Amino acid sequence: MQSRNLTPLDRLLATINSALRTVAAPVGRSARNSPADSVDDCALNVQQKAHAAGLMRVNHAGEVAAQGLYQGHASVAGDPDIEAQMQHAANEEFDHLAWCEQRLSELGAKPSRLSPIWYAGAFTMGAASGILGDRWSLGFIAETERQVCAHLTNHLDQLPAEDSKSRAVVEKMRDEELAHGEKAVDAGAVELPSPVRRLMRLTARVMTNTAYWV
Repeated sequence: MQSRNLTPLDRLLATINSALRTVAAPVGRSARNSPADSVDDCALNVQQKAHAAGLMRVNHAGEVAAQGLYQGHASVAGDPDIEAQMQHAANEEFDHLAWCEQRLSELGAKPSRLSPIWYAGAFTMGAASGILGDRWSLGFIAETERQVCAHLTNHLDQLPAEDSKSRAVVEKMRDEELAHGEKAVDAGAVELPSPVRRLMRLTARVMTNTAYWV
């Protein structure tokens, strides 16, 4: 993977661009078509639609946080190759973000109103952990992706069986999140201490419980 050393100004501009397009990007800005585009929609009752929208809002909030996390890590990465890997993953995560936003629109719902908070909190955590070194950054990425994969599997269990479009999005996201985590491990991620892993799960639970409704 080719990479180059970015100046502090380059990184600042990239961070601002990422924040703006993450929090304010309209539907349809993904580089790839949504995996749901080729799936026929079906009628959902009011309760099913509301539940599917709540779950997809949580997934959207998770992708907002993922953008913040990856950009936070990339902003302080010491190895240009690690930085490039994180930027590549962030680009794929942005597709996930757009897919979730598209599906929310189809369900007649909107993203979480707290998106700026999810982004800022994740960016701060990513940058703070990255200061410890690239292997710790990769450790946070690997653990985050493990937890996200478990979370998406849980959503597949919860989504209405009839909602094939939402399920197609979540399944594709889970496959790519798994690949991101595996790449982080292959690049030298350290295993995080168990108290840190528990804190990450607690933080994620607060976000998911809130984003479902707000």
